[in-house]
Amino acid sequence: MILTRKPIRVFCVDDHAFLVEGLQARLSLARDMEFVGRLSSAEDIVTEVKRTVPDVVLMDIEMPGPDPFEALEDLRRQCPKVRVMMLSAYVRDHYIDAAVNAGAWGYLSKHDDPEKILHAIRDVANGAFVFGPQVMERCSIKKRGGINEDNQPTSKIKNLTSREQQVLRLIGKGLSRAEIAKTLSRSPKTIDAHRAAIMEKMDIHDRTELALFAVREGLVEA
Repeated sequence: MILTRKPIRVFCVDDHAFLVEGLQARLSLARDMEFVGRLSSAEDIVTEVKRTVPDVVLMDIEMPGPDPFEALEDLRRQCPKVRVMMLSAYVRDHYIDAAVNAGAWGYLSKHDDPEKILHAIRDVANGAFVFGPQVMERCSIKKRGGINEDNQPTSKIKNLTSREQQVLRLIGKGLSRAEIAKTLSRSPKTIDAHRAAIMEKMDIHDRTELALFAVREGLVEA
């Protein structure tokens, strides 16, 4: 008796329709993969993942709606068997760190060769953690820049928690205290506490300078 392996079920969260349609066409040519759904933001990701039951979720970073790293953490808690791979046009140190900390199984650039992306999907589905070529190069740059006692790259932003990075990103985008609280579904007092912690860790004690720091570090994409 010959056992036929089921296709890898792939779900995509990305607001760039052209890219998603191209990816869907690629997947349709791969006999071992099946495109099962898409979203333009992470707003309903848990509901849709439970409905479509994918093996691998490809998630963009810069898109409208909830913070993708917070959505990833929530998805990991509620659907622990699903493996998420970040697929972004931006390869930034803080994005890589945030993705790993949130529980991503991989991080690739949208500029990577499409065949490499398909291979990465297969690897992630088989339980491997995958970095694309541009991300690996970025990690090499970080290691050459300095390492700590645990042989991990050092950076100021790495000292921030995932939530503090979210708050700093929204500060850089010019959102007010009340707007940040509403976006993250937290109280204004909680946002004040996060902001105070960020200032202490970054050794920045001016709100305007904090926003400029977020922009300089690439936390706010054009």
